Amino acid sequence: MSSYDLVIRGGIVVDGTGLARRRADVGVKDGRIAEVGHLRGAIGGARVIEADGLVVAPGIVDAHTHYDPQLTFDPYATSSCYHGVTTVLVGNCGFSIAPARVADRPYVKALFAKVEGMSPVALDGVEWDFETFGEFLAARRGKLGVNMASYIGHSSLRRFVMGPEGSEREATEGEIAEMRRLVREAMAAGASGFSSSHAPTQVDGDDRPVPSRFATLEELQVLVAEAGRSGRGSISYLPKSVVGGLDRADEDLLIRLGEESRLPIVIQGLGGRNKVDVPGAGWEEAVAFLERASARGAAVFSLLRNHPFDRPIDFERGTPLYAGVPAWHAVMGLSHEEKMARLRDASYRERMRDAVENPNRDPDKGSTMPPPRWDVTFVEEVADERHARFVRRTIADVARELGKKPADVMLDLAVSENLQTKFRWEDKSDAWEAAVRESMKHPAMLMGVSDGGAHFDRDDGADWSSYFLRFWVSERRDWTLEEGIRQLTQVPASMAGFGDRGTLLPGYAADVMIFDPAAIGPGTKRLVHDLPGGEPRFQSRPTGIHATIVNGEPIVLDGEITGALPGTIVRPAG
Repeated sequence: MSSYDLVIRGGIVVDGTGLARRRADVGVKDGRIAEVGHLRGAIGGARVIEADGLVVAPGIVDAHTHYDPQLTFDPYATSSCYHGVTTVLVGNCGFSIAPARVADRPYVKALFAKVEGMSPVALDGVEWDFETFGEFLAARRGKLGVNMASYIGHSSLRRFVMGPEGSEREATEGEIAEMRRLVREAMAAGASGFSSSHAPTQVDGDDRPVPSRFATLEELQVLVAEAGRSGRGSISYLPKSVVGGLDRADEDLLIRLGEESRLPIVIQGLGGRNKVDVPGAGWEEAVAFLERASARGAAVFSLLRNHPFDRPIDFERGTPLYAGVPAWHAVMGLSHEEKMARLRDASYRERMRDAVENPNRDPDKGSTMPPPRWDVTFVEEVADERHARFVRRTIADVARELGKKPADVMLDLAVSENLQTKFRWEDKSDAWEAAVRESMKHPAMLMGVSDGGAHFDRDDGADWSSYFLRFWVSERRDWTLEEGIRQLTQVPASMAGFGDRGTLLPGYAADVMIFDPAAIGPGTKRLVHDLPGGEPRFQSRPTGIHATIVNGEPIVLDGEITGALPGTIVRPAG
């Protein structure tokens, strides 16, 4: 009889601890790592994967995704599974698909569609086999390809307890008590913690602030503290000032949340790019804040986007990238004829001309999402060969040549080609690279921000890990392979409290990725129509990844889904 169910033979094991790599066999039994080295047990009828010349590493733990709706109809969390991701943490930003009453399902679907850029038609494919948070976790058991962990989201919780009034007012003492009870029950059922947001960019399907933005800071603190009483998990939170750089009040709030919950507090926006102006702005102030938090014993982490934004801009299809520029955003949902008329209207063009340089900064007036800058917005594809000289040049560059305002360059080109011109936002520059390099090795920074499962209309951020291994590890050599792998596996697993994930050591769950270190990279990104209703999305496929293995069973081999469903609900250790 075989001592193993799976043997990965002859690979270069990078075990996730940061220690030096070594050639070794990996034996798997009952979904766990049984042995690493020269295997002593009988291989017999075990499945064997030959890994000579390949790296054998722990599966990637993605700490910021929105796959909870998608996992009800796509158990593999595509595209992330293709990139070696074996565990996804869903329910971020205060939006979890549970709890949700039957009557509130249309609101929840519209919320995800608006905030996270999901297709309303595709969301009709969600399998609503739950109402409470515990029922949601229970309903996923036996139906997962990847492992899933989930926060309970504040906006969803408010809607469940307060109904439509959760989007209108502060909660009463009784309503807060009920929310506390539900948080306590969710943590007992296996929630990974609590998520919330006061970010001014987030509005619901009715263009109102999302429910969590109506919560007082006292309500937030009570619910965070309740999650902390479980003694496990983490808190995901977007403060009000996160878009423009943390102010002192929010810094103090984050420290209090860490002290009161005694859990890791995970935010975004520090380092690399502060989401509104120049890359790296405010990093010195961020370091001072992180040191102050550390001195108080508050574990505050910030997710760092280590890959540049790469998103299409298509006036024909519309784009949400100008949500913070009302004059532009109002055009995107119009019909083709209405768009052409609006863009040709001299008085309306006057409103648009300088609007991108002066976006909305008042959350009471709508989204404050910063628009793409002209120096990183490119002409991607033209319909008229007379414009070929503009392809792969920035709008800022073309504007200088033509002596025109950047907005006029973009809009004139689009109108002249009947809206068939394709543009692209690629926020990669020397300043961006220097800013990420400066901040990414701080121990409070977490590699990631994939937003996997969200933004079908813009980008599939699931290629973040393959980009990291290609660009920062292989090309720039800012990380050794050993430390780079640790940043994608052991570090997020430890932060989230997943005690048996993130390393290839005996006794740990057999979550594994196998890849060619010379070939790994983000690969291709293309529009596919594979969602419910045939809805489109951008999907990314990596290069160089041979296998993604979850709990000892391959779910992806050479880019193809195997059909196995070995995924489980991962809960933080307490």
